[in-house]
Amino acid sequence: MLKRILLFLTIALSFASMASAQENVGDSVMDHAKGNRLSVGGYGEVAFSRHFFSDNVYRYTKADQYKNDPSHGRFDIPHAVIYLGYDFGKGWTMGTEIEFEHTGTGTSVEQEFEEAGEWEQEVEKGGEVELEQFWIQKSLCRGLNLRVGHIVVPVGLNNAHHEPLHFFTVYRPEGENTILPSTWHDTGISLWGRLKDFRYELQVIAGLDAFQFGRDNWVKKGAGSAFEYKVANKYGFVARVDNYTIPGLRIGVSGFYGKSMHNTYPHDMEGENADGTKKSNNNVKGQVAIGSIDFTFNRFNWIVRGQADYGYVGDAAAINIIKRTRGKISNSPYSTTPVGQNAIAIGMEAGYDLFSQFAKLRQQAQKCYVFGRYEYYDSYIPTTEQQDYQFTKKNRIALGLNYYPVPQIAVKAEFSERFLKSQYNNEPSVNVGIAYEGFFL
Repeated sequence: MLKRILLFLTIALSFASMASAQENVGDSVMDHAKGNRLSVGGYGEVAFSRHFFSDNVYRYTKADQYKNDPSHGRFDIPHAVIYLGYDFGKGWTMGTEIEFEHTGTGTSVEQEFEEAGEWEQEVEKGGEVELEQFWIQKSLCRGLNLRVGHIVVPVGLNNAHHEPLHFFTVYRPEGENTILPSTWHDTGISLWGRLKDFRYELQVIAGLDAFQFGRDNWVKKGAGSAFEYKVANKYGFVARVDNYTIPGLRIGVSGFYGKSMHNTYPHDMEGENADGTKKSNNNVKGQVAIGSIDFTFNRFNWIVRGQADYGYVGDAAAINIIKRTRGKISNSPYSTTPVGQNAIAIGMEAGYDLFSQFAKLRQQAQKCYVFGRYEYYDSYIPTTEQQDYQFTKKNRIALGLNYYPVPQIAVKAEFSERFLKSQYNNEPSVNVGIAYEGFFL
């Protein structure tokens, strides 16, 4: 594991030594709206996938039985986002981001004649509609801005730069998207600014919920809430620093720390019993620590991106015992699968613009990147007290093309395959998509 991280850092630094001109384009769609009081924009993706492996939930526990299952396909709208921003003047601005995932949710009312004409309300589809950003900001100077509200948590490459033209694959990079909330957004306070070649950001947000952690997604679902509000008995602390000293290269480090136990509803597992004694789970804190390093290199007709993330959950074994009991309560929103003490995600992708070799295509601002991506991730690294699950360890390779007819639109195609331990079946797939990103005002 340590060797993988060191190899990643070595490759990242080798690209740093190649660079010699500063990239002028911002890394986030939020950075592109400049000079207008009203900003209207967004991004969206349409995807088609064909999976040449079983989609049965027992394909890992009973791998031999599902080895020859037929392929299956799906159409999807992973994300469709509307961004609205306004500059009130005197340094006061606001921003909102409304996201429809998988075309949103849908309900209907219909009369069931099979049930004596009873009227029923049914959920027709299972997407999500989320307010990913809603904040008010006061800018004191370029180096000091205060933002309050619902904000993006920039831990890792994917969260800091999650728009679809900032990765080559049809879907968001799989490793980070598996173990971390994505896009991670929460309510809190952010202090950020740009000082010469450095951009920094510090945040205080609501803490994660340990009862939402699990084997297949580590802490990914811990930022969510099953209630009308976000429980915030505990708080999380976020820091990120990006450096732009070397032209064409951005290198960033980011991290999160917070306690995740006793951060749910009802808050009845901490404190004292009626007889004055402390409750048995008082000392279970569930500290979560996440560290990440990432980079983006854009020069010489190459785009190279990479990240390495590693995380820790304290008291994992104790959390799993408590979680199993709570999760068995009827209609409980909590996960019953165990959470590992650690998780890891390492990924790198590189693409070369073939159209850069043709003068006419360069003049038309068309680009076509041929790319490759490799990633390794494990969403469940247990303690010695916990059962091990070998199928959570995955290597993934993707090869494909990104065609840009105009700078704001990308047509994507790729072949990818997940490689699992020998006792399981590998998971090849073909993905095709189209995405846009930009501002209209």
